[in-house]
Amino acid sequence: MAEYGYIRVSSTDQNEDRQLVSMQELGIPQGRLFLDKQSGKDFDRPSYQALISALREGDLLYIKSIDRLGRNYSEILDEWKDITKNIKAHIKVLDMPLLDTTKNNDDLTGTFIADIVLQLLSYVAEKERENIRRRQAQGIAVMPIVDGKRVSTRTGVAVGRPKTERPDNWSEVYTDWKNGNITAVKAMELLGLRKRTFYNMAKNYQCG
Repeated sequence: MAEYGYIRVSSTDQNEDRQLVSMQELGIPQGRLFLDKQSGKDFDRPSYQALISALREGDLLYIKSIDRLGRNYSEILDEWKDITKNIKAHIKVLDMPLLDTTKNNDDLTGTFIADIVLQLLSYVAEKERENIRRRQAQGIAVMPIVDGKRVSTRTGVAVGRPKTERPDNWSEVYTDWKNGNITAVKAMELLGLRKRTFYNMAKNYQCG
């Protein structure tokens, strides 16, 4: 059985020392420590993917806390199942002892309890996201409209993304593009717009 450690910080500005010390205290060798300085929004991280490739049946993976694995609990569930069910390795989350698949391994109690805890965490996280979205929608709905824009009553500043104005040469370039005289790529270049902005602007222009 080999022991591994996974460390993640959200950016190069954050310090990984606390997680690193925890792994060193466990005696995990440097060659089996994997570090990502990247957001936890998904699992497309180079060191994490290298870790998954290295894990074998019976190995043990240490993580300081569950949010170091990721932020999206539905995706965490999928990764957890892949590691514990498909690869058949174990996981220990140091800051949450219930998330330890090595406990009572003979009757699978450890894995069963960990799965339940993860399901609960996933449910709570999703409910909190729904509550945040609902509070945001309710807050925006009661904001006064000034010059066609929702304005914060606290700051007096318009909320939401500022609307991108059409370039001065929009009409001329748009007409050339619609008539097939120039390609969309050329039109974007002439207008100085990104692909998504160009097509959204074209769609709104047609509807208008």
